[in-house]
Amino acid sequence: MLKTFWLFQKNPEGLSRGKQWIFWGWNAGLVLASALCLGGVSLLFAYGSYDPAIFYDYFHHPLIVLLNVAPVVGLELFFWCLTGRSALSFFLTGIVTIGFSVGHYYMLLFRDDALRFQDLKNLREALSITETASYDLTPDKRVIFGILCLAFGTAVLHFIARGVPQRKKRLTAALIIALAAVPLARAYTSQRVYDTMTENYEHINRWAATQNYISKGFVYPFLHSISASGIQQPQGYREEDAEKLLSSYTDGVIPEERKVDLITLQLEAFSDFSRFEGLEGIDFEKAYSVFHEIEAESVTGDLVTNIFAGGTVDTEWAFLTGCCNVREYRARTNSHVWYLREQGYTAEGSHPSYQWFYNRRNVNDYLGFPAYYFFENHYNQIANYISLDYQLLPEILKLYRANRSDAPYFSFNVTYQGHGPYSTTENQWNGEPFTDGRYSTETTFIVDNYLASLQDTARELRKFLDELKREERPVVVVAYGDHLPWLGDGNSAYEELGINLDTSTEEGFYNYYATRYLLWANDAAKERLGNNFVGEGETVSSCFLMNEVFDLLGWEGSRWMQASNDIRQTLNVITSTGWYEEEGVLTDTLSDKGSEALRKFRWMEYYLQENFLYGKER
Repeated sequence: MLKTFWLFQKNPEGLSRGKQWIFWGWNAGLVLASALCLGGVSLLFAYGSYDPAIFYDYFHHPLIVLLNVAPVVGLELFFWCLTGRSALSFFLTGIVTIGFSVGHYYMLLFRDDALRFQDLKNLREALSITETASYDLTPDKRVIFGILCLAFGTAVLHFIARGVPQRKKRLTAALIIALAAVPLARAYTSQRVYDTMTENYEHINRWAATQNYISKGFVYPFLHSISASGIQQPQGYREEDAEKLLSSYTDGVIPEERKVDLITLQLEAFSDFSRFEGLEGIDFEKAYSVFHEIEAESVTGDLVTNIFAGGTVDTEWAFLTGCCNVREYRARTNSHVWYLREQGYTAEGSHPSYQWFYNRRNVNDYLGFPAYYFFENHYNQIANYISLDYQLLPEILKLYRANRSDAPYFSFNVTYQGHGPYSTTENQWNGEPFTDGRYSTETTFIVDNYLASLQDTARELRKFLDELKREERPVVVVAYGDHLPWLGDGNSAYEELGINLDTSTEEGFYNYYATRYLLWANDAAKERLGNNFVGEGETVSSCFLMNEVFDLLGWEGSRWMQASNDIRQTLNVITSTGWYEEEGVLTDTLSDKGSEALRKFRWMEYYLQENFLYGKER
């Protein structure tokens, strides 16, 4: 009966002009309607296990719906024009749309992470992880619903939308659709559209990368991630040449007699303001006396970062990877953590903030940490809110003593206490002021609160180190500030204090980007390594700080570390800001020798971030 009805024929030959219009309107309308349904199904998967209210929020933002549904509609119309078969075009579009949506859905369920374009390169690794991680991939109601939609839609279109347009007209329409996609792609690459025009924060935490992503659906943010993912390939880069550069080195082995426990502390916004010249009316002796006491029994130096007043993970990931240009890692990536684990080290760490912030839960796994302690999985048992240093540092010590074994131990920890902004209206620490009253009320409160936090951190660090002094095991501690602090909107307090932040000048550059680092060792470590760990260290950038640590420990390090050590002979500071230290001189214009050293560094850095090497033959 269906096959003989004129509306369900393959072509409208013999029909009146009016019926022909109805015939093609019927077929095109069903293709369009089925594509809209597929777009709606993708939104059903987009929010994962988060609040279902997010799904309804999408429809309160027409632009979000449009940006998610339009590519699905365009793809199905394109397939229809290519194949002339509505059921086949729906099926192909459904496989792509529902397939990717389900993959995104499972990533949200298992790792609280969204599917991005960059993840497609790591598909083989992702599948291998699912085989070893015991993930339950049994389809739930939502997945079954998506599969049924695909099957039902294909069957319905097969029977009632059978019209096949003429080949010449179909291919012309397909070309028009393809050409139209080029200018429309700008909406998907635009950062302004992504950041401001599609805001949808009512039922999500806007500071959580995953939640920010799903607030915009799935198809749209996935397409946006094509332009937003990865690091740009260096000019003239050739993978075989980069591999050859790196292969000229061989991974070193840490001798058993030189292995020590290594605990690192990245101190949030910790900076020594007493190094700034010309500051008056501030009692730096009271603020930094304990810290300077610790420095006097350590190797200390200047750390040149890429960031100011925020972007903590840039320093964090540069330190762990030895790379200057870092990104949110989407798969296992080469790091000093993997190297230490290959040398027999137990590796773990702590951050008393939320695991979703900067997607640390997943990134730390990719960087090589089999265990990492966050607020959700550990520190919420200690405090109702994010732990302060008087809670964090003793817990790091407790974890060290509980989880170490006969194997050497590496711990990487990121504090939170110094995080701004600092109150502009009250003394948060209820201590004596550090300023003498000559500054504005706002600046006075900002500076007093910041310095009180630093003073407290230094006192807790002193207690922490005193405990490690009594350890029979050799322990080395690395502590450093990740960036300078926020001091008022528009850097108002810096301006009032008269601190030069003009990065076009040498003084301003170091004032803006440089913090301090220290390496402290207990007596057991000093004796084992034959080093008293006192004195001034080299000025280094974030990506070279671990090199400095290994040098002082007498470790050769991985082949990447050896290669970058050779680069350091020419460029002891490499930043992502366009400034470098070439043979100790700050410059933004490198010599031929410096340019060649930077080229080699960039090529090897890019190669290492594109090719995971650990656990494989090298």
